[in-house]
Amino acid sequence: MDNQKNNNIDAIPPAKDMRIIYGLVATLFWLLLGMLYISYNVGWSDFLSLPIADMGNFLEGAFAPLAFLWLVIGLFIQQSVLAENNRELRHNNIQSEKQTMAIAATELNARQETFFKIADNTRRQLGGISGLLLQSGKGPQGDQHFSEAEFMEMWHLFATGDFEIFSRNFLALAGKGSDLQTLFYGTQIRCTHTDNFIMNFDRLLRLARDCDTNGIISDAQLHSAHGLLAARMRELHPRIKFKRYEVTRSSSYLEQIIKSAQEQT
Repeated sequence: MDNQKNNNIDAIPPAKDMRIIYGLVATLFWLLLGMLYISYNVGWSDFLSLPIADMGNFLEGAFAPLAFLWLVIGLFIQQSVLAENNRELRHNNIQSEKQTMAIAATELNARQETFFKIADNTRRQLGGISGLLLQSGKGPQGDQHFSEAEFMEMWHLFATGDFEIFSRNFLALAGKGSDLQTLFYGTQIRCTHTDNFIMNFDRLLRLARDCDTNGIISDAQLHSAHGLLAARMRELHPRIKFKRYEVTRSSSYLEQIIKSAQEQT
């Protein structure tokens, strides 16, 4: 609709500049006065018989006001054209900025859609790793905290889309005082599963931050069962001192809102 409107505007012929019309009228009037002056005061025969130098001086004096008039008109027209060009340039800059923002928003949306597709597969992968890890320490091959039937039920839930079932059970064990470090790093197989879990979750978190403008996507990953479990794995790692995951704190967020409200008032 905007393009059609712009095309209609472009199709309208430009209006004639009234300053040019006034200049033409003034020029014709001045030439008519000059001709009348020559006819009544000098005579055309005497005027044509004047020496070239005298005739040139007369014409120079007669046309000097016209030259000044058209110089002034030209300057005003030039200023109008420059002002119009500046307005058009500002309009083009605004349109270019809008297009740039639209392209950036489209690119961000594409990155977010790609992330959510990757995140679903990664969450499934993390769920499988945490399931093998939990089964190694708490299943029939471990201390038999969970029975084989309970594990079959958990794997059934995992197969139906509950990819965080095993991570939630790990967190529940932590609340009951279980030794998570032994569960994570008690054997070489558990160390391998735990390191794979940390690596894949960190990759997922980097992808989230690349397509996240306000931290809500990365915060959602960190506060999920997988995210909380990965944080515990990093804290208890026997060889590596990991940095804590950075999350948006509610206190800092509320302070920003209060500060913004105070600045507006």
